[in-house]
Amino acid sequence: MPETPSYTPPFLLFSPHLETIFPALLRRVPLQPYTRERIDTPDGDFLDLDWLSNGSPNAVVISHGLEGNSHRAYVRGMARIFFQNGFDVAAWNYRGCSGEVNRKLRFYHSGATDDLRVVIDHIVEKRGYKNVFLIGFSLGGNITLKYLGESPPRPEVKKAVAISVPLDLRSSCEKISRPSNWIYSYRFLRSLKNKVIIKASVMPELKTTLLERVKTIQDFDEKYTAPLHGFDGALDYYQRCSSLFFLENINTPTLIINTLNDPFLSESCFPAKMLQHHPYVSFEVLARGGHVGFTQFTKNGFYWSEERALAFVTTA
Repeated sequence: MPETPSYTPPFLLFSPHLETIFPALLRRVPLQPYTRERIDTPDGDFLDLDWLSNGSPNAVVISHGLEGNSHRAYVRGMARIFFQNGFDVAAWNYRGCSGEVNRKLRFYHSGATDDLRVVIDHIVEKRGYKNVFLIGFSLGGNITLKYLGESPPRPEVKKAVAISVPLDLRSSCEKISRPSNWIYSYRFLRSLKNKVIIKASVMPELKTTLLERVKTIQDFDEKYTAPLHGFDGALDYYQRCSSLFFLENINTPTLIINTLNDPFLSESCFPAKMLQHHPYVSFEVLARGGHVGFTQFTKNGFYWSEERALAFVTTA
């Protein structure tokens, strides 16, 4: 499998877990305050968009990962590099991820392209942006790629970057549930379960009794994600929402960056042969980087993934 040997992690981060955990827990990104905008969805819910504005005709839409939000360091880092280079930035929060319980029973999920479409339509039709660039991390990368491949995107969408993407949801879910990855699955499950409990306090029809039987992320998807979003179980959800099955239809210049030592990604998340001759999708496989890692200790504070995304978007 071809590699892109252009990233070397700091010597202190000598394992994939350190590469993943260090930036998630310890990175601090100086950034001016966002300006929040709330927009309504067609089904009567809302989405919160956090903006950085330069008055540019070019907008970058950043989609976060599982149980993330616009304030995570990886989102702030990407927002900062694009904002400092003249772009407007919209870091959107999925339903229930902006600090307030959403209005509807549904949450968000790995294939919720309807909400991404609402965001893009809004910033083009209401805010008048001429050029839109999409950047997605992990789950957000899956949403981004599925959006690009399931139907032709708006012509204003010019390029996209997807980082640390679980292209195959089923096998990636199985990998993150391995004993060696317990710290990640434990944190995700604790957050997801807590979100169900909080929401059930205002929506009693959301039953918390099923949480006792949720031991893995696939269990959560089987008991909650799938039925709340119209899927016939977790496996149906994974099959219908894995971006792996939408890649061949992408006709927007797109960069996918995955790392071989990513503790979240299964072997099927590296479809190098499928994408070898793809006219629009560039697939870069790095040996190191962890999951949404790519730490660099430099004077400007930018991480490798941020510099790579900016270079891809700004190169003709």
